[in-house]
Formats: sequence, C-alpha cells, structure tokens
Amino acid sequence: MLLEAIKHRSVNPYVYGKNENEISIMIETSRNDMKTVELLFGDPYDFPKDKWKYTTKQLIKTGESKLKDYWKLTIPPKYRRLRYGFRCIDQDNQEVIVTEKGYHDEMPDDIQSYFCFPYLHKTDIFQAPEWVKDTVWYQIFPERFANGDSSTNPDKVLPWGSTSPKQDNFFGGDFKGIINHLDYLQKLGISGLYLCPIFKAHSNHKYDTIDYMEIDPQFGDKETFRELVKQCHQRGIRVMLDAVFNHSGFYFEPFQDVLAKGEKSQYKDWFHIWDFPVQTNPLPNYDAFGFVSNMPKLNTENPDVKDYLLEVARYWIEEFDIDGWRLDVANEIDHDFWRDFRRVVKAVKSDTYILGEVWHDSMPWLQGDQFDAVMNYPFTTSVIDFFAKDEISTSQFANQITDLLHMYPDTVNETAFNLLDSHDTARILTLANEEKERIRLLYVFHFSFIGTPCIYYGDEIGMSGGEEPSCRACMEWDESKQYQELFQFIQQLIKMRTEITAFGNQSTFRFLQIDDQEKAIVYEKQKNHQKVVFVLNNHKNAKTIAVETLNGKDVKECFSGQRRTFDAKATVKLAPFGFACFQIL
Repeated sequence: MLLEAIKHRSVNPYVYGKNENEISIMIETSRNDMKTVELLFGDPYDFPKDKWKYTTKQLIKTGESKLKDYWKLTIPPKYRRLRYGFRCIDQDNQEVIVTEKGYHDEMPDDIQSYFCFPYLHKTDIFQAPEWVKDTVWYQIFPERFANGDSSTNPDKVLPWGSTSPKQDNFFGGDFKGIINHLDYLQKLGISGLYLCPIFKAHSNHKYDTIDYMEIDPQFGDKETFRELVKQCHQRGIRVMLDAVFNHSGFYFEPFQDVLAKGEKSQYKDWFHIWDFPVQTNPLPNYDAFGFVSNMPKLNTENPDVKDYLLEVARYWIEEFDIDGWRLDVANEIDHDFWRDFRRVVKAVKSDTYILGEVWHDSMPWLQGDQFDAVMNYPFTTSVIDFFAKDEISTSQFANQITDLLHMYPDTVNETAFNLLDSHDTARILTLANEEKERIRLLYVFHFSFIGTPCIYYGDEIGMSGGEEPSCRACMEWDESKQYQELFQFIQQLIKMRTEITAFGNQSTFRFLQIDDQEKAIVYEKQKNHQKVVFVLNNHKNAKTIAVETLNGKDVKECFSGQRRTFDAKATVKLAPFGFACFQIL
C-alpha cells in the first residue's frame, strides 16, 4: 500500500459544496493500489453515549490515469456540516484509516483528528449561469467576419479576402456584416456569440484599447451594436464581449498624458512605470503585455483605475444587455480586482457569464468569487496532440483528459470554455495537416465532452490558416469554396447534443477502454438512467473494436437513428478515423 500516494485536503477540488444540500468529496490513490475506498462521515457534534456516530459509504472510482486513481462521492449532510475520514482497502485486503492527522490502523477517538467541512454556506457554493451549460459558442474576429456597411470602412481598406491577412491590413468587417449572417449562425445551431474586442483601438485586432467606452468606428456605432444584441437575443443567441483590462493601448488617453507630462501627469500611477522619462524603445521601462511597448499594463490596484474599469464592466451590461465578459490576460490581474468585478457585474445582471483567459491550472480563480470559467487550453492541447497531430498515444490522451476532469470540481467542469483553436492559434484544419476525416472525429469528441464548446469562425466550413495572423483570414462566403459536409456534420452534432440527454453537457464522463496499439477509445456519458457509449478510431486503417459494455445490449445508433441488438460479444466496425455512438435502450 502506497500511503504517500493517498491525497486529500479539505479544499477545492477535494471537497466542495455541490449545491445547497450536498457536499462532493474526492480522494486520490496510487493507480490500481486500492480495491475499495470508503467514506467515514458524520456530524461533528453527534456523540450519543460519548461515542461519535458515523456512517460508512463506498466511494466510486471515477477515473484512472498514469499514476492515480480518483474516487468520488456526493452526500447530503443533515445539518450541512461534516467530519470525515477514509478507509482504504488495498488489493491484499490491508486497511488504513486516513484522516487529517495522518494514517491509522484504527479509527481515532478524537473528533479533531478528522477532516472538517465546517458548514455548507450558499454563498460559498460555486454558481455559474445555468444557460452556459447548454450553450454552443461561435467566436468572431469582427474585422474578418463580414463587411456589411462600406460607409464605416477604415482607411486603405482592402477588397474582401483579396490578400493574406497581415498584422496591419484591414478588410472592413463590421457589426452590419454580423447582423446580415445571423440566420447562418442560427441555422448552424449557435447559441452564444463571442466577439473579440469591439472598442476603439489602433490595430485590426483591437486588443490595444484607446477608449473602453466607445465602439471602434470601423464596426459601426452604438445603435448598430444595440441592434446586433437585440437580434441575437431574438434568435436565442447570447452575446459575450472581450475586455482587455490587463493593459491599455498606446493611444489610451491617460497613457498619452503620461508620455506628454511624465511625473507631473495625474495618470502616472495608472501604470507600472519604473522611472522617468518614459521610454518605449528598444524596450519599455514600464510593465507591459510581454515587452510590447504599445500595450502598457494597467495598475488595477489603483482606486481610480479600478473605478474606471468597473464602470466599463457595468456600462456595457446596463446599456446594451450583453450576456458575458471574456477577460484577456486575466491571470496577470490581481484577485482583489476580479472579486470586485464579479460583485459589480452580478449586481447588474446576475446570470452574466465571466470567462477568464488563463492557460494553466486555474483553481485560484474558480472558487466562486471570481470567474465562472476559464478558456480550457489544457483540453485544447490534449485533443490537438491526439486527434489532429497524432503526437501522443491513446493512453497518454486518456490520462491527460482524466487528470483534467479531476483537476476541478464537477460544477466547474460543466461551464468550462472548450475550444479547439482561436485568433491566437493556428486553425484546427491546418493543425490536422488538412486531413478532414481527423477533423470530423475530433469534433465528435469536442461536442460530446463536458463543458461548453466553441467554434472559431470559419472552422465549420473548412477554413485553414497557420499561426497568427494567418489564422485571421476573411470569412469565406463563397459556398462553392466551403466544406458544406463539415457544416452539416457540426450542425448534426449540435442537434444531438441538444436532443440526446446524456450526449450533452451535464452528464458524467468516463473512459471504458483504451487501446494504444489500435488507437481506439471507448467512453461513456451518463445522465440519470440514460447511457451513451462512444467508440472512436483514431487510426488511418479500418478497425473492428470489441466493446465489452455493449455485449448483448439493445441500442440505438445516435447518428443514423437505427436500432440493433449486439451479440453476446459485441464488436463495432469503424472506418479509418471512424466513430460510432450508441444510446443503450
């Protein structure tokens, strides 16, 4: 028994309030070390006849990765408080009692030895908007989606799609262009629109804000934006804006004032300036995004900066009824700012979605007091490396996904923003070496995974492009150049995600079979009593996969709708990069 591999603390994600009445508990043990794990739990004040009254219940193994087994259980403590420990029984039937004070041969008499969940407070529960869990997002880079109003074109605008995208060229994408294609998005099945920055800025990407209270003139005016939001809402589409609060643009008025007046500027403390005079070349003598001198970092601990940015957050919700904020470079801003940001935003519109851009372990931001979700780049990396690039084995992929699912509470996973690519990365088709069969397989996993999926504009019709700026090409509206079969396939996946309960988001996920040699995975989604089993072949050759969980089962094939009964030894035939999905009847 590897005692040192047993891991639990009374903190997220090991224990948390799942809702107002239930507490979820998780413990990690060494891979294949334990036969069973039991939870020993009771009220910390329940001592009839001077002996602690406790209950025993077996935990469920919810996943296994290269080094770990994960065990979980959700219980409803009668008085919303808990003391608890674990009885771990290994493969040789040896037992150990695990408490906060260590490892024991017998249960300790002292109640203080046990792990403690003092009280289940409603305000401490992670609560994200319910609507997000069923949302399918579509990310638009506004300058490159559609030019619907030539009167707002910037100077030196180029004919749509006439040349490759560059760091400094413009094609005139605008709000009117988006409005003109909302029927297209509705037809695809989109229910959430994520817009890259729309505020007045110097660049084509708009991440160098000049004025946070004004829309960039090339996109239109505030009335046109109001109309865009209104028409989206009429179609059941939510709207999320991109906020760049970590840094401003070079031409942001307070920064220009600092450049002009130096130490005498009333705004000198709005930024992290090391010394005066201010220097921009060859490197800035102030904190910036990376070392980019035209993106000076804002001092969000400064009360005036904080008040200004919080007013920005409030204004666009109050005035235009937006539904969410995506927060750029969110991990480089202080946590105190984000706590105030959440209070302000939720006070205006309680179900506003707050999404942070964090590329690493994000638990500090996901305690319920800051963000509702982060952009799930660990998910992105794993699915690209396995499905698109074929750079990791099947077991490596399963290990990474299993560890990721157990990195956060289930309530957090349900609102994770899952993306395959974005304006910051190469497009998924390019990453898959233009192999369209791989893309279809990848999308099956994407839309059947836990979380809220996002499509980067144009991916649904087979647009390709390398690293930025080539991933920011003009949307292809010529249907003869679109991959219509992929559009229809994604359309079908979105419909299945909506109509088949266990296919969608709020269901459990677990790998059933992993085969490195055959490059096959079998996984199960379950919600209530409905089970859906997925069989994926990530191999260039056709495969026949034995699927034990389908032995003798009556099923409905989700893609075709056909019913069948498997033999006592079920096998599934799959084409190269093929897939199947079965709802167990």
